[in-house]
Amino acid sequence: MTAVRSIGRALAPIGLFTIGVAAWLGLAASVGAQTAAPAKPAPAKAAKPAKKAAGPEYKLELEPRAMDLLKATSAKLAAAKSMSFTAVVGYEYPSKLGPPIVYTMRYDVTLQRPNKLRILMPGDGPASEFYYDGKAMTVYAPAEDLAAVAAAPPTIDAALQAAFDNAAIYFPFTDLVAADPYAALTNGAILAFYIGPSSVIGGTKTDMVAWANSDVFMQIWIGADDKLPRRFRAVFADDPLKLRHEMEISNWQLDAQIPPDAFVSTKAQAAGRMAFAAPAAPPKGAKPLTAKPAAAAQPPAKSN
Repeated sequence: MTAVRSIGRALAPIGLFTIGVAAWLGLAASVGAQTAAPAKPAPAKAAKPAKKAAGPEYKLELEPRAMDLLKATSAKLAAAKSMSFTAVVGYEYPSKLGPPIVYTMRYDVTLQRPNKLRILMPGDGPASEFYYDGKAMTVYAPAEDLAAVAAAPPTIDAALQAAFDNAAIYFPFTDLVAADPYAALTNGAILAFYIGPSSVIGGTKTDMVAWANSDVFMQIWIGADDKLPRRFRAVFADDPLKLRHEMEISNWQLDAQIPPDAFVSTKAQAAGRMAFAAPAAPPKGAKPLTAKPAAAAQPPAKSN
């Protein structure tokens, strides 16, 4: 899977931020002025060369400092035998009024390499839980007391791929829990540059990096001291509205002791069963439900 399928102006030069966005979109290029030559130039004067429009030329490149920061955070994650963190993800969604609205999801993540993973999702929306113990994947809906169970491959990477292929389940932090985060985070990279320092994300000093491939432009905040990722902000190239997706990560714990029973749920095991499959498409010709019009108010009875 490619990188967060996951820009800070305050402490970075705005010009540098603009350069990165323009380069990613392929819009920044020097434009020659279209100056017509006179029909009969004076013999004593040489023709002037065409002038370029004001502004520097930009090119797509992978800045070594930015790539080194991605390598450092990837190495820190890959070396951890166990980890836990909280990811709060915000998705912009179009509204009829014009400005987008934001939906938020929280993920409480615990994993133990190579084959244990638990993800608790308290909302917004209905809560759900995901468990993987190296043999089976279980998705549990507490409010309905229903669970979907499927056999799973023997690694976290393969299990997450199977969950996506079979049931359209995807988590925005997938690349961070991969066995090789660097390969996942830098897949198809065409642009990377260092933006500058920041100290406003959870009170932690971070270094900001811009990164892009042909699908997505991201800004990433990486802990200056611990090299752990703290925040992602993404805009997807194919999105005509350029809606923003953000993920803030906190409560990092690496190589802590995790109870053996953390990756199973007795409630899920006892729950009713549902299919481990992608949501079914609505029947052909089905129409969305609409509210019935309110009954007309009756005039008050006349008194004699």
